[in-house]
Amino acid sequence: MESREKKASVAIKKGDSVEIVRGKNRGKRGKVLKVFPREGKVVVEGINIVKKHTRPTQDNPQGGIINRENPVKISNLRLICSRCNQPTKIRRVKVAESRSRVRVCKKCGEIIDKV
Repeated sequence: MESREKKASVAIKKGDSVEIVRGKNRGKRGKVLKVFPREGKVVVEGINIVKKHTRPTQDNPQGGIINRENPVKISNLRLICSRCNQPTKIRRVKVAESRSRVRVCKKCGEIIDKV
């Protein structure tokens, strides 16, 4: 029998603007490029840059050292509200007329988007 893992629910989505609240990049803002819900991590544009040594391949015959973004834990991020432009926690609220859940800014109450 296969064990089915439940898909992890993540409050941050691809394309969201986020701010780093802990670590060496604290205070920096960026856009989410990729989300890994099972690991609880996201890749943020321009944040947590590391140098990766690559071998020569057919695509890159030179090889060498490249800079790339490493994933960051979701717990170290806060979503940036588009209205109040501040890092905020979010809450999920059900909308009665459409029976869908939306993300809402806890500071100003602005609806961020549908979940």
